Amino acid sequence: MPQTPSRTLSDHEKALLQIRSVPRPQAQAAARKRAKAKAQGQTESPLALTRQARKINRILAQTYPYAVAELDFDNPYQLLVATVLSAQTTDVRVNSVTPHLFDRYPQPADLAAARQEDVEDLVRPLGFYRNKASAIIRLAAALHQNHQGQVPQKLEDLVKLPGVGRKTAFVVLSNAFGQPGLTVDTHFGRLARRLGFTQQEDPVKVEKDVAALFPPKDWAGLSHHLVYQGRRICHAQRPACGACPIADLCPSYGIGEEDEQKAAALLKYELAPGREELHLLFLQGASRRQLQAQGYPLSA
Repeated sequence: MPQTPSRTLSDHEKALLQIRSVPRPQAQAAARKRAKAKAQGQTESPLALTRQARKINRILAQTYPYAVAELDFDNPYQLLVATVLSAQTTDVRVNSVTPHLFDRYPQPADLAAARQEDVEDLVRPLGFYRNKASAIIRLAAALHQNHQGQVPQKLEDLVKLPGVGRKTAFVVLSNAFGQPGLTVDTHFGRLARRLGFTQQEDPVKVEKDVAALFPPKDWAGLSHHLVYQGRRICHAQRPACGACPIADLCPSYGIGEEDEQKAAALLKYELAPGREELHLLFLQGASRRQLQAQGYPLSA
């Protein structure tokens, strides 16, 4: 499937593709204003920070209305295993492996009884395949033996499972069970600090600070928005500040590329140059699985 549109986009489609644009002078003026206030010893009140944070989340929700968990799954067991496998690899790569894994081991009892060598062969493309195979076999055994093959729906039970920490537990609780939860992964933590939501490095402290700024009903969506923003625009090494929809609101504006054209070239995934048709299909409601089946590339 070609990555570039094979037809002329309509005015309506072009409008759909437009994300909030902040002119460079406007973003720079906002940055100077923040710097001046800081130099004068002025601090943002908790109420002002809360309002700012929620405004940022609203803009990101408009930018990524299709934001969902990027791991493919059909049930809580699949999401739990996929999340454990996603350590130190990409969701796209995990999604290329899990269909074969779950076809062969559709239930925790099946995976618990598997030969490690067989599981290693299936998860080999993910790296650290011996450790990962061992981890998901032990996880499946715990589900089978202690929870009747069901994924528990309480945080305190999930984190007792082998290889499951708070981040993995909240991925499952929020995406598989619809419970409020903040998923503090690498992208979330980096964005939360850059946006001034927290100064903490410890994930549990980050979670506490950010949770105080938003109502629980917004936690799952916020988690997706920050992860999407971190993967597509606010990169760890070279953020695309000049293409950022929240450039005028971000305390860290200027740490990356400010030039609009150069920043646009840094965009990833469906926002990357030449992927307008993919972006449009996401906006029109196509699922990741549908697009992958049609041959669209979903990697960065």
